[in-house]
Amino acid sequence: MSIFSHPAYDNHEEVAFYHDAKSGLKAIIAVHNTNLGPALGGCRMWPYADDGEALNDVLRLSRGMTYKSAMAGLKLGGGKSVIIGDPRKQKTPELLRAMGDFLNTLGGRYITAEDSGTSVADMKIIGERSKYVSGVISGQEHGGDPSPSTAYGVFVGLKAAAAHRWGRTDLNGMKVSIQGVGNVGFRLGKLLKEAGAELFVTDIFQDNIDRAVNELGATAVGADEIFDLDVDLFAPCALGAILNDSTIDRLKVGAIAGAANNQLAEERHAQVLKERGILYAPDYVINAGGIIDVYYQQLGQEQGEYDAAQVKTHIESIATTMEEVFQRADETGDTTAHVADRVAEERFGHKDALNGADSAAA
Repeated sequence: MSIFSHPAYDNHEEVAFYHDAKSGLKAIIAVHNTNLGPALGGCRMWPYADDGEALNDVLRLSRGMTYKSAMAGLKLGGGKSVIIGDPRKQKTPELLRAMGDFLNTLGGRYITAEDSGTSVADMKIIGERSKYVSGVISGQEHGGDPSPSTAYGVFVGLKAAAAHRWGRTDLNGMKVSIQGVGNVGFRLGKLLKEAGAELFVTDIFQDNIDRAVNELGATAVGADEIFDLDVDLFAPCALGAILNDSTIDRLKVGAIAGAANNQLAEERHAQVLKERGILYAPDYVINAGGIIDVYYQQLGQEQGEYDAAQVKTHIESIATTMEEVFQRADETGDTTAHVADRVAEERFGHKDALNGADSAAA
């Protein structure tokens, strides 16, 4: 199968493959759309079952970044990179430096940042070879790590979902299940716990579960059991495609609002959720806090100043955007996913969208 006939191919501008035999690096970069600016998206390292799974992931993720940046009002395009390998066993400084060499081959059309399986420290090593790295600014509160901003954006978006679904102004006493309590999921859980929510968690790594149980008072459940819980809200914060024909029928929730990318296995599953009476917060709208933060970090690198207050205000606008999507879906009878897609496509579909595509990145 060629790239052009791949089911996840969506008129991507560029898909590049790279192998460095010396370091063992096998990586893919996908640039989806650069109408609004250079493609920016994280570098994921994951032990994919095969190359086809990695390609499918990077194609889907890069497309989502285009929509995410457009909905967040950023002058950025969408791209993503994946490194094929176990980040806990195969990551080395040599491999990361080779990734920097790979970035340079695209000449700035794609800029990377941390993602699942990578960290700020990793980005700094990649940055030894390439200037096309963001999310490493020292002036940012968390040393460049966008995970806290992603979690905060999901939190404010989740509150908007609760307000729309139940008319609630607080989360006290709400039962929330979180699938994946890594960097983002744990921080989301902390914010939810502080807001009075009762937490149920699962993760593929036992140490992440133990931390959530010990520090957040969460109840641990099995990886498959998470879909059967009778809770108010489900927050997927791991990998994508977990809302499918099998899992949706098992859900007993009123709303879904989480940080994971590409939560819907197929576009039609948005309609299935709607028919089940489950309010769905489109993932790339609610999880945009990280890319917003990275965007301002990139501006800060150019202008010499990172404005934390401005970043927080921009992230909090996710709640307003989320409510707009919910309202338009109610008015049109359409799914929230379809409404969000149409709004995003209106924004990135033209070169002069958002008053020009001046780049915030180098």
